[in-house]
Amino acid sequence: MDFLARVQTISMLFIDYLVAGLVIGVFIGSICILYMYIVDRFQTAHTIRRNYPVIGRFRYVFEHLGEFFRQYFFAMDREELPFNRADRSWIYRAAKNVDRTVAFGSTRSLSPAGEIIFLNSPFPIGDTKERFRSVKTIGEGFVANPYKATSIFNVSGMSYGALSKPAIKAIANGAKDAGVWMNTGEGGLSKYHLRSGCDIIFQLGTAKYGVRNESGLLDDVKLASIAKRDSVKMFEIKLSQGAKPGKGGVLPGEKVTAEIASIRGITEGEASISPNSHAEIQSVAQLLDFIQRVRDIVQKPVGIKFVLGSYEWLDELCEEILVRGEHSAPDFMTIDSADGGTGAAPQTLMDYVGLPLNRSLPIVVDKLTEYGLRSRVHVICSGKMVTPAAVAWALCMGADFVVSARGFMFAVGCIQALQCNKNTCPTGIATHDKKLQRGLDWEGKSHRVTEYIKNLEKELEIVAHSCGVKDPRLLSRKHAHIVTEPRNSVSLEELYPTPVVKEEPIKMMSSQ
Repeated sequence: MDFLARVQTISMLFIDYLVAGLVIGVFIGSICILYMYIVDRFQTAHTIRRNYPVIGRFRYVFEHLGEFFRQYFFAMDREELPFNRADRSWIYRAAKNVDRTVAFGSTRSLSPAGEIIFLNSPFPIGDTKERFRSVKTIGEGFVANPYKATSIFNVSGMSYGALSKPAIKAIANGAKDAGVWMNTGEGGLSKYHLRSGCDIIFQLGTAKYGVRNESGLLDDVKLASIAKRDSVKMFEIKLSQGAKPGKGGVLPGEKVTAEIASIRGITEGEASISPNSHAEIQSVAQLLDFIQRVRDIVQKPVGIKFVLGSYEWLDELCEEILVRGEHSAPDFMTIDSADGGTGAAPQTLMDYVGLPLNRSLPIVVDKLTEYGLRSRVHVICSGKMVTPAAVAWALCMGADFVVSARGFMFAVGCIQALQCNKNTCPTGIATHDKKLQRGLDWEGKSHRVTEYIKNLEKELEIVAHSCGVKDPRLLSRKHAHIVTEPRNSVSLEELYPTPVVKEEPIKMMSSQ
């Protein structure tokens, strides 16, 4: 009996200690959770943790464990869409200015057709700490106020409305600190663009947001008022955009706040759907007339943006320019890719309409060269241009400048949640929900934008130096191969030979 009583006593003590331990554990755990909640709620470095305290920490745990479990769950670097994990991770590391080296070899396959391989020189250029920025002047000799652009990589069109106030402020301030331009997108010019003091490209969309009259057509007086601002350097007439060529922009009604409605000149709370074309532009001749009309008003460089689909019209455009004279040409052309991004677009247009940049860019560059207009018209390109390699390829193909939108969204914390069209973006970037916006500390994120630009430029120079040229702008088609089939590649120079300049149009132009 004594033995059984002793066992019973010990058991009761064990249970008491176990219960006490559990109580103490729960208490300590609760304190820890409360501590993490307070820390997460008030820190400003991580948007997800600020919007989703404690729970948001699991994102980093799973991301880390994924590296070890990917062989079981097949979560490979290059499989995710629309942007794979490898590219997103590079942007995150570049924006945070942390180590961007990798181990154990590349995860990139060199066998699929279309992959680019840069040709390193046996005598590469020595790397330096100083960034090398050559100047390209847009509109020189054709406008009263040409734009001297030093940056190769810049911010593409993202409207205030599609993006939130803190996101616009973060990107604009980061662009200012890095010395690059920022495109307003078709949503008009806001005070958040202007506060930063960065160079601005004003985009003139089909709905004429910010410069429209009561009929939705261009208001010359409002346009002239925008042009008077020193920070507005150029004007871009948007004919079409990447994810929805042939359809105008769509801003859901829940994103049309009173402030955004005021900036755009539309009704608060109603979906903002812009036309699929400019009422003033229904032909090549009318396009050139409209370009000249805008240029006469703003006295600054004016260009056009479009996704290339059918391209016979480019011949008509170039021929009309040569008949009228070089002054009639757009000062620049922005070529958007069919795989460009947007917050809301019909899936059919996003998936099946328009040419991707790897096909359209060489067509446009070669067509301008063919008609002797390449030195007159600067070429800007966009469409998933988020890494140094993508920018280097574009320069090889003949682009003067590269712009990106989603790259900068990643830099300020986008996690590719694919909620842009629902006003529920968990990072506060593409939403006007104040609770979600609260998590985005724009001042801290602006530094990440700056670091992203600087590190992209740095690695772009590394590619150029490896190829044996000092300035990335000196990269040409001879510096890269494109994979045509497994175990075979061909030089870009061979695949896209320099076209012969037409003689008749040149003579016709000189006789005007």
